[in-house]
Amino acid sequence: MNHTIETPLEPTDAIPDYSEARVPLHFDLPSELEAGEPPEARGLGRDEVRLMVSYLGDDRVVHSSFTNLPDFLEAGDTLVINTSGTMNAALPARYTDGSPVTVHLSTHLPADLWVVELRSSSDNEPVLDGKSGEVLTLPDGASVVLQRPYLSGKRNQSGANNRLWVSTLDLPISLDEYLERHGSPIRYSYVRESWPSTYYQTVYATEVGSAEMPSAGRAFTPELITRLVAKGVRILPLLLHTGVASLEDDEPPYEEFYRVSPETAAAINAAHKTGRRIIAVGTTVVRALETVTDRDGVTHPGEGWTDVYITPERGIRSVNAMLTGLHEPRSTHLSMLEALTGSTSPCLLSTTGREHLETAYSEALDRGYLWHEFGDLHLIL
Repeated sequence: MNHTIETPLEPTDAIPDYSEARVPLHFDLPSELEAGEPPEARGLGRDEVRLMVSYLGDDRVVHSSFTNLPDFLEAGDTLVINTSGTMNAALPARYTDGSPVTVHLSTHLPADLWVVELRSSSDNEPVLDGKSGEVLTLPDGASVVLQRPYLSGKRNQSGANNRLWVSTLDLPISLDEYLERHGSPIRYSYVRESWPSTYYQTVYATEVGSAEMPSAGRAFTPELITRLVAKGVRILPLLLHTGVASLEDDEPPYEEFYRVSPETAAAINAAHKTGRRIIAVGTTVVRALETVTDRDGVTHPGEGWTDVYITPERGIRSVNAMLTGLHEPRSTHLSMLEALTGSTSPCLLSTTGREHLETAYSEALDRGYLWHEFGDLHLIL
């Protein structure tokens, strides 16, 4: 089956801050390619999902299994992982009239504020008619108060309609205990059944705080990590707590908390100096590193909230390879991938970063790769 991947025309009403960026890659994603269950439910191990490897130097695409990842890496390569763990961030709530709604906790802000997303309990669609000051009741006498729209001014493309709200939570017990009792992992309509929270954790998570799983690292197992270390691949940690990933078309990403340690920053700089490959495991790793990497390519330690938006026009300075999932049409993650494919290759002879991405995604579509957090993976070298 042939699939068409399009480059849409630039919209004329682009947000001013982001108008220099081209529209991300667009294509038709058949519903049967949306992974609706973890690979374990399909009789596979975590590390038995498919792996597509695309090479920037010659646009070659190789198809394999994630269990063979060590075959594509070399001694001296550096993998950078995000050790953020996934919260049970979906909570059942009710309006004052008793009607149900689902609250997704997204980002924990300073002053104990939260960014939350409202979703319909019946069809899981975004709720856009929230009101400032509105109180939603949560289980065990807890509540969430919508304070003000999170998207405001130039970042709000939808006028009075707001998916995300800066809110306050009033809980009778600690957040971790409350979410353990009453929360569940965020899931979207393509995931038809609920799965235990363990299915939404990477094996190397150290600090819970992500609204949704940093899913590029899901396929790693302790055994695979041992094989990589034994081969001489170095693994470096950082932290970025992801917010909700359900962005509108062409909507820039939101602020997220990150932490890059002095040890990780120093090791990345050392790898750069010796010409080693630095492979980000997921877009979250790139976002954190680009926040603390200066124009000269030097990575610094730091922590805080980042709203960096990575486009082909901006480029990428911190890494030269990436392991990532397959991303939805027009998502901002695809802009980041195009930034990588267009800026890190020493010899893209006749292709651009966009064309390399088109080639890889056409192969993934034709060969039936699976999308989303339980899907297959793409290694860009």
